[in-house]
Amino acid sequence: MGLLDSILGRSKPVRPDLDQLFAVPSAALTLQAGAGFAPTGLGSVCFAGVEGGGFARVQEDVRELLDADTGRGGVPVEFSRDTYGYTWLLTRRPPEDTAALVNDLHAVNTLLQDGGFGPHLLCSLIGFRDREGRPLALVYLYKRGTFYPFAPVPGSTEKRDNQLELQVRATLGDDLRVEKDLARWFPVWGAPGL
Repeated sequence: MGLLDSILGRSKPVRPDLDQLFAVPSAALTLQAGAGFAPTGLGSVCFAGVEGGGFARVQEDVRELLDADTGRGGVPVEFSRDTYGYTWLLTRRPPEDTAALVNDLHAVNTLLQDGGFGPHLLCSLIGFRDREGRPLALVYLYKRGTFYPFAPVPGSTEKRDNQLELQVRATLGDDLRVEKDLARWFPVWGAPGL
């Protein structure tokens, strides 16, 4: 970064660090002990839809990689589009196998990034629920290399439990790189895996 960039307030963008995802299994233990939220075994990756043969090949590679264990009882990966036109990939693992879920999410992000579609990656999320059935997601922001909690209020239309989100931030502060800028804690209404 040069002097002119400093004067004009510009900063270098944060480089994605997909290895941050590997901190989630230990954070899941902390979250379960500290806030009573257990993993659901559901995780998803969101990316801006891209058309063309190159992207179709990468998408097929992702499907082949994650569907490899369907012959042994694994659940096939699901692709969907939301109302905003973003593509979501949903993967399922046993709730107690958060490490396998994180490996799936890391593999998807890596395949898309290595295929030249990194700029289209938006976020990944890992789902949790407490004993009362309240949903919670740990959302990984690809372009920031940080996480934030997202806690929609059950049964309501687009309301968040901000107090719970702040509690989770405090609980996981030592386990994950939590996004400091609360304005970047975007809602992911209706996200698969939540």
